[in-house]
Amino acid sequence: MNTTSVESVLAKVPEATMGFWLVKIAATTLGETAGDAVSMSLHLGYLAATGVFAALFAALVFAQMRATRFHPIVYWSTIIATTTVGTTLADFADRSLGIGYAGGTSLLLALLGASLLLWRRSTGSVAVGSVQSGKAEMFYWVTIMFSQTLGTALGDWSADTAGLGYQGAAVVFGAALAVVALLYWRTGASRTALFWAAFILTRPLGAVLGDFLDKPIASGGLELSRFAASAVLLGAMVIALRLLPQRAAAVAH
Repeated sequence: MNTTSVESVLAKVPEATMGFWLVKIAATTLGETAGDAVSMSLHLGYLAATGVFAALFAALVFAQMRATRFHPIVYWSTIIATTTVGTTLADFADRSLGIGYAGGTSLLLALLGASLLLWRRSTGSVAVGSVQSGKAEMFYWVTIMFSQTLGTALGDWSADTAGLGYQGAAVVFGAALAVVALLYWRTGASRTALFWAAFILTRPLGAVLGDFLDKPIASGGLELSRFAASAVLLGAMVIALRLLPQRAAAVAH
């Protein structure tokens, strides 16, 4: 593959800057509130809501893969789609199918691990900067979808089954992200491993933050409107993208 074609593929992926992580956390929190708004507030149910978001996810992945350069709106719309479908899919598996939080978390962790393993065996690397083909890009989005779904189940398990509550779970996942950041700045640990660790951890953090915003006060939440919370989070993302413009990734991260 020549240099021009490699750069055009890499230009579709944002560099993992501080702005990237702030928007990612907002997106994962939005995925929780928006997913609950459609499945619960609109009374569509988990399965129907999953179908709606899965169709949106497929359409956005198609648009993302057809793009020839990095488009922030397309990229982050696809990320939001993965968080919403992850929210409703995990809730469907955990609650409607009766797998439970622990079972759902274990299953999704295995699927995520399998996706990363197959990706590495198929292309030789799971580094974001190595996405230089349609096959690698498809693995990229499938892995992200599994990580977002896992995050929902893990967040619910931590807050409910483990008894940490929404605020306690948020502190735990926030601390874990701080450890990953410390390893990034202070050690020579694999940047690829640290990227995926941080990417995965932001989802359960967003899940418990979203639940804290919209769950009943009696359950430890603030009982805010799911639609209002989603609108505020979407607005925050737009503002962040305006104030902290993102650039296309040029190297693996």
